[in-house]
Amino acid sequence: MKLRATATGPLIGTFGVPGDKSLSHRALIFGALAAGETVIAGLLESEDVLATATALRAFGVRVEQFGPGRWRVIGGAWRSPDAPIDCGNSGTAVRLLMGAAAGQGVRATFTGDASLSKRPMRRVTGPLEAMGVRVEGGERLPLTVEGPVTRGIAHLNVPASAQVKSAVLLAGLGTHLAVEVAEPVPSRDHTETMLAEFGVDVEREGHICRLGAKRTLDARLVEVSGDPSSAAFALGAAAIVPGSEVTVKNVLLNPHRSGFVMALQRMGADLAMDNIRGRGGETIGDVRVRFGPLFGAEFTAEEIPSMVDEIPILAVVAAGARGETRIEGLDELRHKESDRLALMAEGLTACGIEARADGDALVVRGGPIRGGGQVRTEGDHRIAMSHLVLGLAAEQPVVIDEAEMIATSFPTFREAMRGIGAKIEEVA
Repeated sequence: MKLRATATGPLIGTFGVPGDKSLSHRALIFGALAAGETVIAGLLESEDVLATATALRAFGVRVEQFGPGRWRVIGGAWRSPDAPIDCGNSGTAVRLLMGAAAGQGVRATFTGDASLSKRPMRRVTGPLEAMGVRVEGGERLPLTVEGPVTRGIAHLNVPASAQVKSAVLLAGLGTHLAVEVAEPVPSRDHTETMLAEFGVDVEREGHICRLGAKRTLDARLVEVSGDPSSAAFALGAAAIVPGSEVTVKNVLLNPHRSGFVMALQRMGADLAMDNIRGRGGETIGDVRVRFGPLFGAEFTAEEIPSMVDEIPILAVVAAGARGETRIEGLDELRHKESDRLALMAEGLTACGIEARADGDALVVRGGPIRGGGQVRTEGDHRIAMSHLVLGLAAEQPVVIDEAEMIATSFPTFREAMRGIGAKIEEVA
């Protein structure tokens, strides 16, 4: 299915952002590890998250929905599944589940779709093997992991990856030996924050995270806040579509996830944050963006972990800014669902924007957005959604070559964008 985005005027209103994907994966997995019944409100019901729910059932965990976004998980001992675990397109699911399964001392084979099967797994299986876990397979899926964990670890997480850190910590729940992860720059800290909310002793010292004495989880209520990666599409659109004003409420503002909001501010966006408060160890609030003049900026490699998933939409915002934007330290983008660095440069160029990959940097020179291109997505949901936003600010419509994969992270994307006035429609 192809989609076409056409500029039709200002985007106005409150954007319906879904629950955060990272928190949703973790809420399900941690609930499955906890003693008793965990209730989750606001769960993102995307294909990626549902793949985690299905996987947990294969491990013998009771996982059920009892209302829109409302789920319960009955934790307990895991068993080795009878068949391979298919994680679909979700790197978060497979990497966190590998660690959790190892910590539970079970044996499981993991598979995924064609895109996930191309993504490197050695960064996860390497430290798991160092912890005494048996791993069968090579660099990519399918892979088999078999616990138990028999050795502690002091892992240097380079490059900083929240998925690798999470896999090590979840495996470490299965031992009383010393387990710590050190990072050169901090990655997302949702795992250590949520583990603490579930009653696990987690010690943090600078960029080092350690597991303490208590490594059992206690069931609880989890309220999943709005996904900042999904909110970025509406906020970015408001920043470049003349006359727009869009608000996103109850969105996650974790310092390790708010890089895109900070980037908009640096580029001169008319942006305000309100109603900031704590929830479940995280910070949430409301973000409002009005259209106004934007200016190119430089972003360093140290800033990327806080907005790694938002780089495609940041590149689109840069297309609508005056001057040149340079985003460095993007090698990680070559190993996502696609080579996002190359595809963003290609897609922007097809739509009349001067853009290029320069080593591990993306360079975009803003100006009038001609549009009119048909964009190749290679099955990447963020490439697709970002270029649809571009089309809302372009002189001519922008078409993406496929759209089904948007459901992996944001199944209500079209409806939510239409709710603020966007014109996104199917084409033959």
